[in-house]
Amino acid sequence: MTFKQKIKSHYQNLLSEKINELRFMISDLAQDAQNDAKGSAGDKHETALSMMHLEQEKLNQKLAEIIGQKNSVDKIDADAIHAKVALGSMVQTNEMLFYISGALPKITIDNKTIIAVSPESPLGSQLLGKRPGDEVLINSNRFEIKTIE
Repeated sequence: MTFKQKIKSHYQNLLSEKINELRFMISDLAQDAQNDAKGSAGDKHETALSMMHLEQEKLNQKLAEIIGQKNSVDKIDADAIHAKVALGSMVQTNEMLFYISGALPKITIDNKTIIAVSPESPLGSQLLGKRPGDEVLINSNRFEIKTIE
């Protein structure tokens, strides 16, 4: 398995776990709301039920966001070698190693720290289309592109 394939696989697993956690939490809330509806009445009950529904809506929004991120990561061709920075590129700069995929947590694989960057982010949008030797400036930090995979 190549380094890029390891990164993609790690993010896919991470996002799958998060999706499963959110689905469990949503299911748990729905079950609690159903059980609460059977045995209570009054203003206190209505407030608790409303709070559960609001929490469920927030979790459903988060779930949709995470599923979207996973779909984006799933579409990345981890075997592609890029001459210019594009979605799925692994970009080694003078400062850090970036994976152009989505706004995902920083990870460490094979003793290398990888920062996932969304192509829509300020840094990601400036990196797109650049080649080795090009530079980008973000918040007075200069990133020189050393290699792209």
